[in-house]
Amino acid sequence: MVVSPKYKRIILKLSGEALAGENGFGIDGNTVSAIAKQVKELQELGVEVAIVVGGGNFWRGRTGEGMDRTTADYMGMLATVINALALQDALEGIDVLTRVQTAIEMRQIAEPYIRRKAVRHLEKARVVIFASGTGNPYFSTDTTAALRAAEIEAEVILLAKKVDGVYDSDPNINKDAKKFDELSYIDVLNKGLGVMDSTATSLCMDNKIPILVFGLNEPENIKKAILGEQIGTCVK
Repeated sequence: MVVSPKYKRIILKLSGEALAGENGFGIDGNTVSAIAKQVKELQELGVEVAIVVGGGNFWRGRTGEGMDRTTADYMGMLATVINALALQDALEGIDVLTRVQTAIEMRQIAEPYIRRKAVRHLEKARVVIFASGTGNPYFSTDTTAALRAAEIEAEVILLAKKVDGVYDSDPNINKDAKKFDELSYIDVLNKGLGVMDSTATSLCMDNKIPILVFGLNEPENIKKAILGEQIGTCVK
């Protein structure tokens, strides 16, 4: 039986912590390899994949206590480039053509972000990894995912986290936390649920881009999401 994907072009948003695996810091080679294999499976289904990576496994701008916020945020953007290069290396190691595009120019290691070029790469079945956020301080990589999704006309944002969906409270603290199967953008904003920051959520709402939040703990979850199986929480 031929399996048909639900989406043709997607943004996969990976948090920095997701790349750290169980270590909580740095890059876990086995985790990155597992993600790369899932991305390859999506490509083999004919899905155009763009990836936005966070940098929280190395540095978060808001953790730079006593530091100028702009400087701290730029440091966080550089952390995302480290993750992007690691992911590119893992993908190309299994014969997946990959391009890294950065919002801050660093031509020796990556292309500058150009929307038309990114779309052309996707059409040629290359994976595109967007690094260094939007290139501006005060904006998260969640906002980057929402912005890039709108720019390249992605059909969905797959938000891969360490938690398997959206809950009404922290499931790591409250064992009775209730998981949502579906939410509206307004629910997320009004209830202050930690799906994405408010800027990213509003951007998705304005451009009618659904967000699927799921856990990376199950190896096949990315593929399941693409095939339209009920996993995680859908925000639309």
